[in-house]
Formats: sequence, structure tokens, C-alpha cells
Amino acid sequence: MLISKMAAEGGGKEMNEIKTQFTTREGVYKLLTHSEYSRPNRVPFNSQGSNPVKVSFVNVNDQSGNGDRICFNVGRELYFYIYKGVRKAADLSKPIDKRIYKGTQPTCHDFNHLTATAESVSLLVGFSAGQVQLIDPIKKETSKLFNEERLIDKSRVTCVKWVPGSESLFLVAHSSGSMYLYNVEHACGAAAPHYQLLKQGEGYAVHTCKSKSARNPLLRWTVGEGALHEFAFSPDGKFLACASQDGFLRVFNFDAVELHGTMKSYFGGLLCACWSPDGRYIVAGGEDDLVTVWSFSDCRVIARGHGHKSWVSVVAFDHYTTSVEESEPAEFSGSDEDFQEQGQGQGQGQGQAGRERANSTQSRLSKRNSTDSRPVSVTYRFGSVGQDTQLCLWDLTEDILFPHLPLSRTRTHTNVMNATTSPGANGNPVAGTGAGTGVVVGAGTGVAPGNSLPTPLPRSNSLPHSAPAAAVVGANSKAGGGGGVVVDGAVATGVGKFATLSLHDRKERHHEKDHKRNHSMGHISSKSSDRLNLLAKGKTDPAKTLGTALCPRMEDVPLLEPLICKKIAHERLTVLIFLEDCIVTACQEGFICTWARPGKVGLLSSQNQANSPSGTVV
Repeated sequence: MLISKMAAEGGGKEMNEIKTQFTTREGVYKLLTHSEYSRPNRVPFNSQGSNPVKVSFVNVNDQSGNGDRICFNVGRELYFYIYKGVRKAADLSKPIDKRIYKGTQPTCHDFNHLTATAESVSLLVGFSAGQVQLIDPIKKETSKLFNEERLIDKSRVTCVKWVPGSESLFLVAHSSGSMYLYNVEHACGAAAPHYQLLKQGEGYAVHTCKSKSARNPLLRWTVGEGALHEFAFSPDGKFLACASQDGFLRVFNFDAVELHGTMKSYFGGLLCACWSPDGRYIVAGGEDDLVTVWSFSDCRVIARGHGHKSWVSVVAFDHYTTSVEESEPAEFSGSDEDFQEQGQGQGQGQGQAGRERANSTQSRLSKRNSTDSRPVSVTYRFGSVGQDTQLCLWDLTEDILFPHLPLSRTRTHTNVMNATTSPGANGNPVAGTGAGTGVVVGAGTGVAPGNSLPTPLPRSNSLPHSAPAAAVVGANSKAGGGGGVVVDGAVATGVGKFATLSLHDRKERHHEKDHKRNHSMGHISSKSSDRLNLLAKGKTDPAKTLGTALCPRMEDVPLLEPLICKKIAHERLTVLIFLEDCIVTACQEGFICTWARPGKVGLLSSQNQANSPSGTVV
């Protein structure tokens, strides 16, 4: 019975086989088993009831040329190692720092890249009981503990990040649905904070902390209903995307404390979100098993991707494979050669060359739609991992992003399995080429907003097709920018008197010193139970959002299929990070894996290559 059932599902052994390599247009990605990080004894961790394994990277710019450092948590343990990537095998016997916590578990962490040196790094660690610790794993020091008495928030820390460009400000999200802005130089009070409402809108409220002297938290954000799972700053640091258990993606102007736009999941909570390198698009994933692409400038869903069989836990853009080409008018880029060059880079040229290429890509992305004379052709690459133990890679191509832009030539494909030719659709993205393994759900014909005639919606991996010329994208497209920029100290009107902080005491230069302000307002009592009353009264009924701009139906937007969709772990995946010469993934068993990009395996020593398995060809 078991055999027949598995055969009926089209599987058997092949179906549950863990892949150790996979092929895309740009070449073969290979798992480097000797570059795997884990607990020193490599014993799998019992993941039941534990917080997700997370990974953080920082480069300390030391003179050895190997300045990458990795931090990861497994259960009650926190490790800090030199990260050798594809160059050398991992040495798990020599962690720079190892910590074991009692009574609470680390849940997330983040390095301050602005202040990192070979002698010192600032690492924030959030915990399951609600505290946040500031440590220096190089000096093996613990400098400060925030929310120590849990007077600010008693719930689990779900996300912690340094405010971009700041040496002292950081933001913390909790499963209570609240976010708090801290300054590392301020202490937390001996009593529960008192708040005063600063601003509120649909589904959110922001309060300042009332105190006679400077103290944490500086601001409290109450966002949506249920847990706030993740937030992500835009590349320019001005906007903040929040993924909540109520299924909403909310994007705020962080400095002005204003809501920019929202999106609703197809069903269930949103668990993760990330920005494209140019800040024009946000991809979110969650309990609807989908990846959803949202346009920042248009504030609307432009595509969905179906390939996962369970919740999507992480989404991330690949800055190094995103393809940008300044072309002749109406010329479409994206041939195999283009991607080969983008994916492999300069062969042995590491670090600096890759970072320069990523920066160059981002600067060219920012030109998109800024000129009509020499259009820039773009293919965004992003990835996703989920509780189904699968890694999916996706391409967001021109026929989805700009469906009305005429193309002078069709795109070259390496793999055209399942590829179908169809006209561009109303709104936006579809994944590019490759053998798609995803299932098209609810494929049908939709009517483009503003169009009188229904147009067939493209599937992922569809070949670009010329379409009638029309307006390309919103003329006022904001490349992750735009909106009210608040100068030093002003968070909306009158925030200066609350001494919330200068949000732009973010560092433009290292030698500048933080500008401190003192709180001068008296205490105003506020009960924690007032939270719901302070949210906008007009709550959005999830059942009424389906079929609206907040949550279009499946047949109303293009549907992406993944370029690849491979099972790469035994346990649910919790990490996906794109680096210059590799992809890093991690699963809940506590194994952090390095996947060498095409052409990068040769960087390993010959001894490591001799010991590493050939892998399964897929």
C-alpha cells in the first residue's frame, strides 16, 4: 500500500531525495559538504519546540583577506566563527565565541556593519523571553541588556535590526505585534514606560516614550493584529516593510512615521519580506505557500509565485545574479551569456569585484524608467525557502514588470520545458526561463486594471511577447525613495519636543558624534490594554479583501513558476542568504550549508575537492 501510494504521487525514493546540486541558466550550484557549519560535534539538534535557526554575517575588513564572520543560533546556543565560504573547509573546533543561555533562547541577531572592525563588532541578540542583548563576540564581552526586567514587552523577540546608517539606533519586533526603537546609549527605566500617542492610522499606532530623562524605548509601534514576524528596511533606509500574522504587508515611511501602502496575503499570516536591490519591489511569503511580488511605486500586487508545498519562511533577492543591461531602445537583455557573466563574475576575482558589481547593478537599477532614450533591461532573481524543505529560485522578468513595453526580440532560453508563449499581462512579474516545476493554480483570463479588453495572463517561464505600446510604469515611480524625508530630529511634526531622537543621527561619516536630546515631557499614564483602542477603528475584514487591490484573485495577476524547486534538507528551512560566491541555507536541525555558485567550486583547496562528494546530478 505504501509503495503504491508513493508511486501514485509520482515519487518514491526520488521524491524524497536530498539534492546536493542543481542547475540554472548560469550553471551548476554545488553543495560543499566540508563548508558546512553546525554545532561543533555536528550532532543534529532536536528542533521540536525550538526557535528558528538564524544566521548573520559581517565583514571585519581584516588584513588576512578573510574578513567574513558568521553567527548562528541553535537552541540555547550561540556561535561565532570565521566564515571560510568556498575557499576552505569549516573548522568547527575553533569558534571565536560560544555562548549557552539558560531560561531563554536566542531567536534572532544582527551585526552593525557600520562599526565593525577586526578588533570589535557590535552584535544584537533577541531572546524568546523578550530581552535584547548587545555583545561583542570578538572581545567576548557583554555590554548591555535591554528590557532586562521585561517591563517594555514580555513576548518573544521575532526580529532585531540596526537602523541603517546608525551606530546607536536599533529596532526590535515582538510576537505581541509591537516594535520598539532603542538607542544603545540610553538605559531602560526601572518602571514600565509611559507613552503618548504620536500618530495612528489604519492598522497601526505610534507612541513616544514619556520621560524626564533620555530612556528606552524611544518609540513604540503597534502594527496590525497578532505577531509581527519580520521587518525589512528599504535599501536607502527610508522605508520599512512589516510582515504580520494578520496577513498584511505594511510599508511605512520610517522617518515620517507614515503608512505608504499595504498588501494582504491570499490567506493566513505573512512570515517574511524582502526588498529588491533598487527598492522598487517587495517580495513577501507566508502561510498561503505563495511568494507575492508587490510594487512599491504602484502599491499593488504584480505577481504571485507558486512552487512551495508549505509555508514560506524566508525570501531574499540575489543581488549578484540580478541582470541589468543598458541596451539600445526596446532591446531585451537576458541571454545565456548575459547570465553567465553575471552569475560567475570575474572567476577568481573575489570580494571587491563582486561588491562593485553588486553596487553597479544597484546604481543601474535606479536608472530604470528614469530615461526614455536608453532603457535599462532588468531581470530580478530572488529565492525562497520553506517548511517543505525546498529551495526555490525565481526570475522576475520584463514581460511581467513592464507588460506593455514592446520587445524587439524574444529571449533566449536554456531550458524551455513547460514554457508557453503568451502576451504580457496587466500588472507585472513572471519568472523567466528554466524548467519550471511549480503548479499553475487558478490560471485563467483576467482583465487588466484600466484596460477594456481581457488579456491572457502569462505563466512563469513564459516567453516574452511583444504587446501594444502603452504607459510603462507609474511616472512618479519611487525607487525605494521619495516620500517625505525628515531632517535631523524631526519625526513628523513636533517630534523634536518629545526628543524621540534624531532618526538621522544615523551616521553619514564615522567620525561624527551622535547628537543627544533630552526628554522634557512629564509622565502620562497609559495602560497596555489601551492598545486595541489606539488602532484605527475601521478594521479590514480579511474576507472582504479578496478580489480587491489589497489581495487580487489568483487569476487576476501573472503566476510565476520557479526556475528550480529542490528539496535540500530533512528539516524545515529557516535561512537563505545570497553571497558573492555562494548561497547559504540553514535548516532547523542546525546545519548551515554553503552552495558554491557556478565556477566557484575551484576556489576550494584540492584536498577539500578530493574529499567532497560528487553530488546528485539533477
